Amino acid sequence: MTATDNISEIFDRSRRRTVRDRAYVRAHGRDFLHKEMADELYDRLQLVSRSFRRCLIVGLGSEYLADKLKSLGMHQTIADSSYLLSARARGVQCDEDRLPFADASFDLVISIGGLDTVNDLPGALSLIRRVLKPDGLFLGAFLGAESLSTLKSTLLEAEGDRVRNHIHPQIDIRTMGDLLQRTGFALPVVDSDTLKLRYGTVSRLIDDIRDFGGGNLLLSNVLPLRRFVAGFVPEFFTNRADEQGKTTEYLEVIQVSGWAPHPDQPKAAPRGSGQMSLKNALNDRS
Repeated sequence: MTATDNISEIFDRSRRRTVRDRAYVRAHGRDFLHKEMADELYDRLQLVSRSFRRCLIVGLGSEYLADKLKSLGMHQTIADSSYLLSARARGVQCDEDRLPFADASFDLVISIGGLDTVNDLPGALSLIRRVLKPDGLFLGAFLGAESLSTLKSTLLEAEGDRVRNHIHPQIDIRTMGDLLQRTGFALPVVDSDTLKLRYGTVSRLIDDIRDFGGGNLLLSNVLPLRRFVAGFVPEFFTNRADEQGKTTEYLEVIQVSGWAPHPDQPKAAPRGSGQMSLKNALNDRS
């Protein structure tokens, strides 16, 4: 039985693979968002004063991060649902909730920008924990629920009383924290950063979204913007511009960390105490 056998799927796996293939052709996982996520995860990994021997990297930014990790001398495996990325990197094509690796195969797993479009997120996290060796580290980053607020409000305004789904449901910090605990991670930590971006046109924003594999991947019938609505979107987006002619958009990047359980690990601080920072959580396992 796989992790998704009893899950009602909401994302179209085929469409997700196609969109990620197209994004890989456009930017090869080196768009600004995947680079931002990979750089942040790399910096956080530097807080851990211990070595890792076998690392699994999942996501369109895998090759970029793998290049940064080469100096650390660890064996790296790359995986993603994109066939083009997996083939070029000589990695494994798979979805995060269908990882085909044996238990305790890695002592480090890093996920870049894919967990927000997984059908079975609890199953994906459980599989990540299982493929980690005891006391292995999981680091991840993805777009959170506060992302693209300007685009969302522009679409709502343009569609009036006939609103359709164009952006898939997203995950907030609290939900992710709950899921890390439910799936058995020790010392789970979740925090976020907000990227403030400025665009002269909505088309440039759409280009960036396509570069990082964003879009509506829902399994239900996805209808395109009606022609007359699409005609209003650029105008309504520009109406939000500042004096320099730029419209501000926001991306919430959620970062997570957790450890595969081990008897020698310190106990986590009580939930809600707010006394453990990400830096301390990582240093405690040094």
